[in-house]
Formats: sequence, structure tokens, C-alpha cells
Amino acid sequence: MQNDEFAMEDLDDEKTIAYIREHLPQELKEKFSDNDFYYILDTTYDYYDKSGILDSNDEYIDIDINKIAEYVAKEAKKDGIGEYDPEELFFVIEGELAYNGIIED
Repeated sequence: MQNDEFAMEDLDDEKTIAYIREHLPQELKEKFSDNDFYYILDTTYDYYDKSGILDSNDEYIDIDINKIAEYVAKEAKKDGIGEYDPEELFFVIEGELAYNGIIED
């Protein structure tokens, strides 16, 4: 059963990445590899978990995309993944939030 869960998560990540790529500004569409997207998504989800931002029962959630982008850039540098520009990460994170219906597209 657990393998099925992993397969579903991978499929959802693939759909998320396809959606993000489609909605990125033209100059960023080829900038990030699939591995970059997987890392960015994982680190973004890590931020959500640590911050508790999505645990709120409120109808309105205040999400600071710039703060998330800065966190992802800092973690990528710390993890030796590379250097990401938070201004470029903003669009990736915005796409993830839109795909999941957390913000409007």
C-alpha cells in the first residue's frame, strides 16, 4: 500500500511541475530542471510543515511567497544544491500554490 502512496505523490508532483512550467514567465521556463523542481517543491512543503502556515482553520491564510522563496534559496545553498534567486523562486512557489488552489491563478 505504501508504494501506491509514493506513486500517487510522484504523479501529483509531475502534474504540479507541468502546471508550474506552463505558467512560468517565458525566460524561466527552461531555467529549472525537473530535479530543481522536485527540490523546490520538497523544500516548500518542508517550510509549510515547519511554519504551520497551512494548519490554520481560518478561511483566509496569509502566505508570504517572498518569505518562502527566501527560505528555499537559503536551504538550497545550505544543502549544497546551488544558488537560486528568490525572485525567480517566487514564480515557482506561486505556481505550486495556484495548482493546489491555495491562491487564485
